[in-house]
Amino acid sequence: MEQFATTVSELAQKLAEILAEEILGEKSRFFREECVGSSCYLRMNRYPPCPLMSPSSSSSSVLGLMPHTDSDFLTILHQDQIGGLQLVKDGKWVSVKPNPDALIINIGDLFQAWSNGVYRSVEHRVVTNKVSERFSTAYFLCPSYDTQIQSCVQPSIYRRFSFGEFRRQVQDDVQTFGYKIGLPGFLLLN
Repeated sequence: MEQFATTVSELAQKLAEILAEEILGEKSRFFREECVGSSCYLRMNRYPPCPLMSPSSSSSSVLGLMPHTDSDFLTILHQDQIGGLQLVKDGKWVSVKPNPDALIINIGDLFQAWSNGVYRSVEHRVVTNKVSERFSTAYFLCPSYDTQIQSCVQPSIYRRFSFGEFRRQVQDDVQTFGYKIGLPGFLLLN
């Protein structure tokens, strides 16, 4: 597991550097300096089967994970062969076919804000399987809570904020509304 974490950590840094260079036209040290090992994390997920689903119900009727966007810069995900991950494409939920030789890379909210909307955070969810449990492993490229997030492109559509402020707002959103509002709460009003 330690080797996996080290490998995906380096992959996340490389991907962030490549994506940043596409916007800036030059290399950026931002991610190496702000997203250090102590602020990033690896999470193993288990989604038990849901045998209570009725045979007439659709496979997307019971959620293992509610629709959301990730609150980090990048997420690298490895899923098993059961499936269940879905993302929104053209306003519709689309299943991501499991591939044992592939990793799934999600842009997170912080990258969307940092890139000024050039890269978009992906809304996704997990639906349960009636018979089989599902496992996945996710690596989250995160900065420290003190890190200031501001657009690398001007004029910015998002106000400057710290990662800690963003996380607190997400927690407040969930407590107040039952779901995450996220980046729309940090848009600058014209």
